[in-house]
Amino acid sequence: MSAQTDGPYGPLIPMPELTPDALRAAVARIAPSRIPALTQHLFEATTNAQQTQSLAPLRAFVHSWAVFVAIERHPERAARLRELERIVDAGEQDPAAAIGEIQGIRTMAERTMAERETDVTWDGR
Repeated sequence: MSAQTDGPYGPLIPMPELTPDALRAAVARIAPSRIPALTQHLFEATTNAQQTQSLAPLRAFVHSWAVFVAIERHPERAARLRELERIVDAGEQDPAAAIGEIQGIRTMAERTMAERETDVTWDGR
C-alpha cells in the first residue's frame, strides 16, 4: 500500500493494492456501510465477465472502487466532494465551479490509482 499526505493530516489508510480483496478490506475500514454496494457490484461484474468472456467488467469494478477509496481515505476531501455534490444536486446556484472542483477531486483520485497501478506493474505482479 502506498501513502499520500493530505495537508497536515495524512490519509486514514494507505492506498491498497488494486484487487477486489484489498479494496474490500479498505472499504470495510473507511466506509463499512458501503460493503453491500461493493459486494453487489463485484457480483454483477463477475457475472458480466463470465457472460461476455471479458475482463472489462472486473477492470471497471476495480477502477470504480479504487477511485472511491482514493477519495474516501482522505476525510476532508471526501466531505468536500459530498458538499459539492449537494450543491450540484440542489440546483440553487450555478454548478460550474462545483463541477470543476468535483472533476479536480476525481482527477486526483485517478492519479493516485494510476500511481498504485505503476507500483504493482514495476513489482512484476
